[in-house]
Amino acid sequence: MADENATTSHLSDAMTTTEDTQIIAGNRATSSFLANITFYFQLSVLIIGVFGTAANALILYAMVASKQHKNHLLIFNQNALDLFSCVFLVIIYPVKFFNLNPLTGSLGYWICMLITTDIFTWIGSVGSVINLAAITVERYLKVVHATWSKKKLRHWMIYSAMAFAWIGATVYLVPLMFKTTFVVNGICRPFTFFENKSVMFFHYIWYFLSFYIIILVIFIFCYGRILIVIRRQVKVMASHNTSQSSTTQTQSNQMQTTVIKTMTLVSAFYAVLWSPYYIFLLMVKLSPYLNMGRHSVYIGYYVTMFSAYLYTCINPFIYATKFEPVNQILRRMIPWKKTIEQANQNVADAGIRLAAPGPGDARIQD
Repeated sequence: MADENATTSHLSDAMTTTEDTQIIAGNRATSSFLANITFYFQLSVLIIGVFGTAANALILYAMVASKQHKNHLLIFNQNALDLFSCVFLVIIYPVKFFNLNPLTGSLGYWICMLITTDIFTWIGSVGSVINLAAITVERYLKVVHATWSKKKLRHWMIYSAMAFAWIGATVYLVPLMFKTTFVVNGICRPFTFFENKSVMFFHYIWYFLSFYIIILVIFIFCYGRILIVIRRQVKVMASHNTSQSSTTQTQSNQMQTTVIKTMTLVSAFYAVLWSPYYIFLLMVKLSPYLNMGRHSVYIGYYVTMFSAYLYTCINPFIYATKFEPVNQILRRMIPWKKTIEQANQNVADAGIRLAAPGPGDARIQD
């Protein structure tokens, strides 16, 4: 279990003030309580990481097996980013169980930079948000501006968006980490030291607007327009007698609608599960002397971070239940489902053989 130093380090993760850290460090009862909740938080995040790694890896396999990764490159990239985050949760959080404080020398510095900051997990999370916005815009163009997208939307644009999700998150977070993270008295203080309060204020306002508010605006505008267009198409199709020639187009529209419903649900979960983190972060940063109990600050931070990490674990289950091609591959992997489907196929084959005319039937007809 993490001791008093580890607890103080995690308070730095929550970005509380130096004065609060010193007061809490001097209170043994408070430190013991916070060490306990730190331990259980780390354990719960590790469990999320294990389940998220397994689930995201399974969805990636199902997409490749169903060959949907070629048709939905950005969705494939979305799961790859979530898998990246979950893998590093599994790698980093077991290390955090050990008491590595005080951090000294170059080894302590790199432990602070690469482990305590959760930098790799954050790269995956921020990249996932960027990629989710790219998926939304892609769906919007393909549905609302279908003619334009067929002529102008190229594969290199999709690949560029995929690369930007990884590169953009890395370019934003790595310089920020090296600029604002230091080891102070053997304790890692990640993303804490800004040049002045104004810089810190504008950074977190920009962060909140860029990765939450603007993303929500993109979701609402794009999916709102998509729903309007889909309803209009349904009315047009209902006003005409559908023939067999339109069957292929209908199936294509159904597939597209399924993808849109899946991504709408993923976006809704992002809005709900990440909102506590952003709200809490702004409360702490804009009002650092807010009259809150120190226990409340700790608990609030851990609850909001748990909610944010949970998002990367829930996404695969949405794809598994809503994305039909992936759903079919996963169903085939379930042993009892496979047995039932094989039995049904055997019965169907036997029925076909019984119904088919044999050589004797042919002679009788002659």
